[in-house]
Amino acid sequence: MDLKRELFADREASFFRLRGGYPIPLAGATWWAILGTAGYLLRSQGQWILLAFVTSGAIFPLALLFAKVFRVDFMRDRTAAMDALFPAFASMLLFWPIAISAFWTYPQLVPLVLGIGMSIHWPVIGWMYGRTAIYTTHAVVRAVACFVLWNWAPSSRFTVLPYTVSAIYLATVCAILVASSPEKQKRGHEDVTAG
Repeated sequence: MDLKRELFADREASFFRLRGGYPIPLAGATWWAILGTAGYLLRSQGQWILLAFVTSGAIFPLALLFAKVFRVDFMRDRTAAMDALFPAFASMLLFWPIAISAFWTYPQLVPLVLGIGMSIHWPVIGWMYGRTAIYTTHAVVRAVACFVLWNWAPSSRFTVLPYTVSAIYLATVCAILVASSPEKQKRGHEDVTAG
């Protein structure tokens, strides 16, 4: 029991120290907003898909830029739970064969595959921060929203769907910032010392 408590305390300390890693979802929100705009500006779905595929790797450098601007250096932070990061990202990458196959056979599926596939790692990231509910809620809401828009608003697949994912990211960033605020950290610390 002590090991479990210590591991949670380490994960929670990382959550507060890094403010929940919010530069990463902020970068995701930015990328998806760009894709939503591109849906209106580009001439074909193929151009949108190629843009999405080629620029998806830009999310991480953008997150590093936001981390530098907001002074949240998540790359230098080391915790006991950090070893779960690589398997979480590796599992997320497994959706790419589905995305590429969709591009080759039915390109309209690509926004749905990207919207859901790129959120697969979120519950694990939430566990790493000791806040599984916030991050899992992001993934579930995102999957449901993408599914609903893709099926019942087909004309929105390359425009409204990406903007919706961006909005879900922004709502998640707000939830993370509220949950990781210094006031919440202080209140949590007081509860632990009182108990």
